[in-house]
Amino acid sequence: MSPFRTTPYWRLSSFYFFYFAALGILVPYWGLYLKDAGFSASEIGELTAILLATRIVAPNVWGWLGDHLGHRMRIVRSASLIAAVSFAGIMLGNSYLWIAAVMLVFSFFWNATLPQFEVVTLQYLGEHTAHYSRIRLWGSVGFIVTVLLLGALLERYAVTLVPYAIFIALLAIWLSSLTIAEKSDQPSVTPSRSLRKLLLRPEILAFFGLCFFIQLSHGPYYTFYTIYLEQYGYERSLIGQLWALGVVAEVVMFIFIHRWLPIIGIRTVLLGSLLLSAVRWVLIGLYPESLPILIFAQLLHAISFGTYHAAAIAWVHQYFTGSHQGRGQALYSSVSFGAGGALGSLGSGYLWALPHGALWSFTCAAVFAMIGFVIGWRYIR
Repeated sequence: MSPFRTTPYWRLSSFYFFYFAALGILVPYWGLYLKDAGFSASEIGELTAILLATRIVAPNVWGWLGDHLGHRMRIVRSASLIAAVSFAGIMLGNSYLWIAAVMLVFSFFWNATLPQFEVVTLQYLGEHTAHYSRIRLWGSVGFIVTVLLLGALLERYAVTLVPYAIFIALLAIWLSSLTIAEKSDQPSVTPSRSLRKLLLRPEILAFFGLCFFIQLSHGPYYTFYTIYLEQYGYERSLIGQLWALGVVAEVVMFIFIHRWLPIIGIRTVLLGSLLLSAVRWVLIGLYPESLPILIFAQLLHAISFGTYHAAAIAWVHQYFTGSHQGRGQALYSSVSFGAGGALGSLGSGYLWALPHGALWSFTCAAVFAMIGFVIGWRYIR
């Protein structure tokens, strides 16, 4: 029997669609908006790092509440609404401190939603967790739609359109969350010592180290890729198409990964993702003027993010069970997208200001991916 006969497939998928639609505006165009507002490369890196740094704390706070109190969808709904309302403050000022304050409050609540929703999705799927990617792929579709649509609009209209587009997407996330029923999840309290013992296992530490370094390597890409290509004369609509191409490749991967993952194995998929991530950053850093090479590098997004994320979610679900599910997903989010992403954005902002800063940034990215590969090769079983 298909697991989707007993799962609210389209309602779950709609949440991913709108969540990553917002990300499809933030990731490619937020740096462009900040540059248009007159901020330097280091300031852009710092403001982007704030958005990611709250993932270090927020998912763990909300994950603890979800594991102990249950009612994960109530947390998701409340956090989504507060995130949308707080982000509206971006329209009231454009000073560095004001934008930093708004992004701090907004991202603290926004980053609470996805890890808890991942747990809800996996609870609905039950023993069919390998089919997670067939729901998650709609997030990629949402990213594609917004990155293409906004790229075309920014050819005609000012970059000041960006925050308004983000606000609309955030409201859509909240409205989507209202349609999804709470999945039965009995709150339970497990002694914290058992979680500490789990976290001290070598393979657990190695996994989180691997996740940290792969997201650290994505820092220059997520923060400066659009600005980087504009410097080489690419039009914004074409840049949007390149972003979308990477996510289209990711969607194709999500369609088939539920068949491949049990056969290939989580360890092999993680190692392959890290190795090809390093190749991707080298290509982007060395050949920005070659559109065919950039296209090939974007196709590698199916590996550097897509297969990695699907394998990582499956790995976390396998090791963090019972009352630790929420905190397992939260730790994955905070260590990788939080600590790794924030330091990657911050570091790339400072490197970007140096002579040949783009080349240095993507070279460092490739090195970080290889460090993650070595950790995984040595310790992941």
